Amino acid sequence: MSAYTALPRDALAIFLDGYAIGTALRWQAIRDGIENSNYFLHTGQGEYVLTLFENLAAGQLPPYLALMRGLARHGLSCPQPLPNRAGLLLGELCGKPALLTPRLPGASLRTPGTAHCRAIGAALATVHANSPQLPAMPANAYGLAWQYRTAELLQPRLDRDSARLLADELAFQQGLDYTPLPRGLIHGDLFRDNALFAADRLSGVLDWYEAGSDAWLYDVAVTANDWCGADAALMHALLAGYAGVRSLTAAELAALPAMLRTAALRFWLSRLLARLTPRNGHLVHSKDPDEFKQLLLLRRETLPLSR
Repeated sequence: MSAYTALPRDALAIFLDGYAIGTALRWQAIRDGIENSNYFLHTGQGEYVLTLFENLAAGQLPPYLALMRGLARHGLSCPQPLPNRAGLLLGELCGKPALLTPRLPGASLRTPGTAHCRAIGAALATVHANSPQLPAMPANAYGLAWQYRTAELLQPRLDRDSARLLADELAFQQGLDYTPLPRGLIHGDLFRDNALFAADRLSGVLDWYEAGSDAWLYDVAVTANDWCGADAALMHALLAGYAGVRSLTAAELAALPAMLRTAALRFWLSRLLARLTPRNGHLVHSKDPDEFKQLLLLRRETLPLSR
């Protein structure tokens, strides 16, 4: 989350008049993430999160809002859109679609332990296992076609070693076939900053606006890369938590090392894109692409995955 759009006091007051939550006492930009403008908002009646959507139009958002409500019905704690006085879930603020949700308890973790990884694995499996009962989502927007388009844009701007690594990895990815793997709803971005823990219990999964349809193993790999890194004990805990809800198939287990590379490449590219083609904004948070370059290099070598 970042804050590309500043919040004028008068505009915020007019927006909040449409809700029965009182007036704003204070607000604070949320620095984590890179897609939307997000603020913690404190009113006389409680604490909320205000999101201004920078890329998605109002007409694109209802499936994501329906998804969050559906996930809550299946027992997964995630932000729940707050209707305004007219009963609408979306409003407009500063010319952008805007959403209010009650702030969930807890905080994100910088250094998760095995119990946290086990819990996040179980939560991810719960999403996948309930996929048939949840709203259908569009195909993952960050698949191989996106990787090629982004690589073509970035390659002339990379140093020689990075350009060579990117070309070699794309050639490897082109030879993979993930189509036989089980697929359905994915979160797509379940990093540590998109999960909250309170008293060591998972209290919320955030930021469902990257959700889509893809191989579930891709979602596992994205999550494992951020939560576990090179730590085999954390990886085993995450996979054990996942398997407690949904067992990975033999094909998924065989494909996991390659999928970890796929997921590392995706975020190396997206962070390079954000760094080399920056967006203007009030408070913009750019994440270090080298973190995922180094992880990709690691995944290209080896990782113990035996259970």
